[in-house]
Amino acid sequence: MPCDDGGVLLPRRFQTSCRVSHSTFCWRAGSVFRNLLILAVCMSAGVSSFGQIRSPQTSPAPAATQKRYCQQDGGFCFSYPANWLMLGESMGDGVVVAPQQTLDRPLWDEVTVAAVVPSPEENQPATSVDQLIETAMTNMKASGHDAVTLQRQQRAVAGHPAQMIRIRYHDEPSGRDWIEQLVFIEGPEQEIYSVALKAQPATISRLEPAFDAIVRSWKLESGVNSGDSQPSPPSPNKPVSSAPAPHN
Repeated sequence: MPCDDGGVLLPRRFQTSCRVSHSTFCWRAGSVFRNLLILAVCMSAGVSSFGQIRSPQTSPAPAATQKRYCQQDGGFCFSYPANWLMLGESMGDGVVVAPQQTLDRPLWDEVTVAAVVPSPEENQPATSVDQLIETAMTNMKASGHDAVTLQRQQRAVAGHPAQMIRIRYHDEPSGRDWIEQLVFIEGPEQEIYSVALKAQPATISRLEPAFDAIVRSWKLESGVNSGDSQPSPPSPNKPVSSAPAPHN
């Protein structure tokens, strides 16, 4: 069925995370490469658990220069500059952050942090990062984005295997060239996460230090209720219980 905004709504089994536009397959402004990658996963696997956005939990900044975001009920956490804006949800299970800019919103440089592929279901093969990248590059070419790979290397993020790719392409709707630098991180249950910087060639060098810091700060948490939350101290009116003394 058609969408109100002219986008494409995929079959129900693909869930709302696979909702894309006719032109660049972007549900929101963000990484074209990553959104095409998510679309490929949805179309090929029919993922039903993908893209269930967790409520954002942004903690008070531990220092004046940083804010911390954690997904609710477990997931990833990362820190970002305190003077950046949280722009909202991204296509898939994640969020977009960016510094304040004077250009129209679709032309903003930004960073997207998200889960892009869930753990494989029982008896289903896992999707590798190499498969994701190759499929997304093919889809970019098919959609009219003539992407060129500038750099690609293996990395480790928070102790997890990761891969970085940096591409440049021309976007016809905006009439501009873009550079995207994406770090894909393999989780402990064969799920895949990404941290993606999208910026114009003239401004990307200013964003790279903040992007690198976001990647370094990224980590997985279990049972996170709020960002950087700590156990509450015991009430002064209720002593901490101690283990009973052993019986003789």
